[in-house]
Amino acid sequence: MENERPQIILRELKIMHPDAGCELNYNTPFELLVAVILSAQCTDKRVNEVTKDLFKKYNTPEQYAAMSTEQLEPLIHSCGFFHNKAISITGASKAIVERFGGKVPKTMEELISLPGVGRKTASVVMTVAFDEPAMPVDTHVFRVSHRLGLSDGKTPDAVEKDLKSIYPASDWNAVHHTLIFHGRYICKALRPNCKECGLRDYCPYFKEKN
Repeated sequence: MENERPQIILRELKIMHPDAGCELNYNTPFELLVAVILSAQCTDKRVNEVTKDLFKKYNTPEQYAAMSTEQLEPLIHSCGFFHNKAISITGASKAIVERFGGKVPKTMEELISLPGVGRKTASVVMTVAFDEPAMPVDTHVFRVSHRLGLSDGKTPDAVEKDLKSIYPASDWNAVHHTLIFHGRYICKALRPNCKECGLRDYCPYFKEKN
């Protein structure tokens, strides 16, 4: 039973969140990269509001590479941390143009070589834009993985390693998306809605609290 537990959890997550997927709006891998950078400590809803207008005017790495951070900052101001995000976006764009012929690279090694792109951002681009197996660990994945007893890792990298060891690569993208949706809509940080959760029988957190 214990060996079957991870797959039971994934099955129930898929039942509860059949439409789980990326909620950022984008048309190209590059637009997704920009949106993911903007989403750090910002809601997807806010990012989509900003990129709705932003991408109408600027949607290629060449355009952002030619911009100064001072030009970009007011366009992304409402996403928060706009100075650092502007540095990351323009820096990554220059690297994409200069080193990758204007195309967003597909591998983890190449993606994290871009300025301002860490493992989480690279993993999101890999799984969403290119359908490559990856396991991005954001605050939702981190929290829900701990509550469900899938990981006790102290860092996102440790949780990523645990989840990858539990699930086959073919499940990584589904695990990532369903855990995010579960954390966003049911297993919330402050007020988890355990009554609507189909994982109560498999959740150490629920058993501890009840």
